[in-house]
Amino acid sequence: MRDRDVLENNPQITCSALEAIHSQVFGWALSRCNFDHAVAEDLMQQAYVELLNGNARFDNKSSLKTFVFGVVQNLARSRFRRLASRLRLVRRYEHMPAEVSDDVTEPDTNNLIWAAVRRLPARQRDIVELVFCREMTIEEASLVMGVSVGTGRVHYDRAKKALQAHLQHHWESGQ
Repeated sequence: MRDRDVLENNPQITCSALEAIHSQVFGWALSRCNFDHAVAEDLMQQAYVELLNGNARFDNKSSLKTFVFGVVQNLARSRFRRLASRLRLVRRYEHMPAEVSDDVTEPDTNNLIWAAVRRLPARQRDIVELVFCREMTIEEASLVMGVSVGTGRVHYDRAKKALQAHLQHHWESGQ
């Protein structure tokens, strides 16, 4: 008899495993759509439909979390592909992710850091969010972003250096 927790068209995935990562995946979906809850809910629903009907097939080549983040990323890309050339999601980090705000004691410092993150190029912002907020490795984040691990490492290194330079300048100038 088949385990009731396993998805019929995706036998490598269990419902309980999806439930365990749902809030993290939803946070990622929010960041992919400028924190528009309705669009993020649509992306999540679309992702679950893809998983349920087997169009997005999990083959254990990565972790389930990385795989589902990638499904959401690809759905978001296709949804915004026509707008991407004209519209940058400028306010993507307007609302700080909840996972970060609970751990930081100084709101001014936290706002300063996220203001600096907003100034980064898109791929550097993405890798910073995936690694620091979504607790992924650089390798997993690279998979989600659809870039090689080497490219992911370069974006990560450049993002850290740019953030360090910006924050150091800010604290030295006393602004």
